[in-house]
Amino acid sequence: MIYLDADACPVKEQVYKVAARYGLEVLVVANAPMRLPAQPGVRMVVVPGGIDVADDWIAERAGAGDLVLTADIPLAARVVGAGARCLDFRGGEFTPSRIGDVLASRDLNAMLRQMGVQTFGPSSFSQKDRSKFASVLDAAASRLARERKG
Repeated sequence: MIYLDADACPVKEQVYKVAARYGLEVLVVANAPMRLPAQPGVRMVVVPGGIDVADDWIAERAGAGDLVLTADIPLAARVVGAGARCLDFRGGEFTPSRIGDVLASRDLNAMLRQMGVQTFGPSSFSQKDRSKFASVLDAAASRLARERKG
């Protein structure tokens, strides 16, 4: 199962294409309905409420054998802790050995901003980011499909 944290996701089309290629189900989780392709296995889950409600919904369900796609670092930490694989939309993978550093960096930057220090967010999403994500997603989906068959 692929869980897509779809609010503000810039790579939905790549996710749908890769899921179709490997016959994987995709749960598109968001706070509001959105258009989905007429594709078997792609379903919408609308989770009304606050900002983190969709993240909570995913975190409560994702586990070993699942792939979560998100840019949300706290959500990534929760699903990695539950045994799921997790990719960000730029093609980076959140792993058990990396997630602690990513969380610490996020928290440090938040503290610096509260103190009035100017920090810099990520660069604009580029075609290079989209290509890297597509490649990493394809490899992860291929592995997930093989594991499901085995």
